[in-house]
Amino acid sequence: LPHELKHLAIVESALNPKARSRSGAKGLWQFMYRTGQIYDLEATSYIDDRFDPYKSTVAACEYLGYLYGLYDNWELALAAYNSGPGRVNSAIRRSGGKRNYWELWKFLPKETRGYIPAFIAVNYIMEYASEHNIYPTPPKYFDYETDTVGISNKVRFEQISAVIGVPVDEISYLNPTYKTGLIPGIAGESYVLTLPTNKIGDFINNEQTIYNYREPIEEDSTLAEQKPSEITKESLV
Repeated sequence: LPHELKHLAIVESALNPKARSRSGAKGLWQFMYRTGQIYDLEATSYIDDRFDPYKSTVAACEYLGYLYGLYDNWELALAAYNSGPGRVNSAIRRSGGKRNYWELWKFLPKETRGYIPAFIAVNYIMEYASEHNIYPTPPKYFDYETDTVGISNKVRFEQISAVIGVPVDEISYLNPTYKTGLIPGIAGESYVLTLPTNKIGDFINNEQTIYNYREPIEEDSTLAEQKPSEITKESLV
């Protein structure tokens, strides 16, 4: 695929892997549920592969390749990515068979009319950012600073955090696929946890402790301050 297509994710989601649209599209590449299913992006109560940067990018590449095969034209392929091939085909018919995006422009949905110009603008900005004094913000983690481990049991982010000391919000940031902060550990399914590289050894060495960890029950401070004789039925209500 053309190298420039990587910038399409900026147009789609501003590079937010947990982006959601009003129409129900999700993730870096804004896949709808049914399109995601076609490209093996699973969505359940616990996980949504549309939020997975790697899996969704693979799916987007496959889908864009398919759309290019339909039109042999990248502008039409991108228009179809935005609005669906049905609307692009309809625009082609209404235009009398024209297959040039700019000639089809007035027959396309309003959002799609601005989609290709936005893509061109983003490519320009990314290519010439420094000449306009625009500079990147360093990410929380570079790719080489993270690694993955396989998960075989049901476990919550809070359990992992309590044992190995990685804040829950950091675990959530590195694992956007898990919708509720829970890795379900369903038998027969494989799950992957991403952690800072320097915490991988801690996880492996304490894996069973993590699975068995339970949050300590905090004693009610009001009751703790009272003497046993002072605890009445009314104080417990």
